[in-house]
Amino acid sequence: WANYADSPLRAAADFSKELGVTPPLGFWDPLGFSKFENTELAKLQFKRRRVVEIQHGRVAMLACIGYIVPEYVRFPGYCSPSMNLAFTDIPNGLKGAAMVPLAGWLQIITFVGIIEVLNLQAVQSDVLGDYGYGAFGIPYGKKIEDPEKKKKSLTAEINNGRLAMMA
Repeated sequence: WANYADSPLRAAADFSKELGVTPPLGFWDPLGFSKFENTELAKLQFKRRRVVEIQHGRVAMLACIGYIVPEYVRFPGYCSPSMNLAFTDIPNGLKGAAMVPLAGWLQIITFVGIIEVLNLQAVQSDVLGDYGYGAFGIPYGKKIEDPEKKKKSLTAEINNGRLAMMA
């Protein structure tokens, strides 16, 4: 029994060396979502949850930028020419959501849906959240080749996404 219980095949998955594990918390899983008896299942669930965390972090970072930038810059022209609604007429914050016409919301939802479907079909490399785009997500952009710099940049992205999700 001791050989069975102490077998390295039964060892819990160790995520303490993954990207995004930073001081002072280290690998933080207070609710035990990463604990499974099956190590392979634990690794698959961790990978899935990390990809979702990165996606949500990216959306949250864009949302923060989208909340801050209109305080200083507005698009010229009309959001809806048929309704005579200019971009400058739309207030900031949640009040602005009620001003956007239904057709505008349908365009936004369609765009987000297309991005989600394309991302879900993309094959993940060994680096989670890397969809093969260049730096800053620019298609065909220059990729970060240096492994240490890439690790530092991806860790910063995960942590900034976490901060944006809390904002």
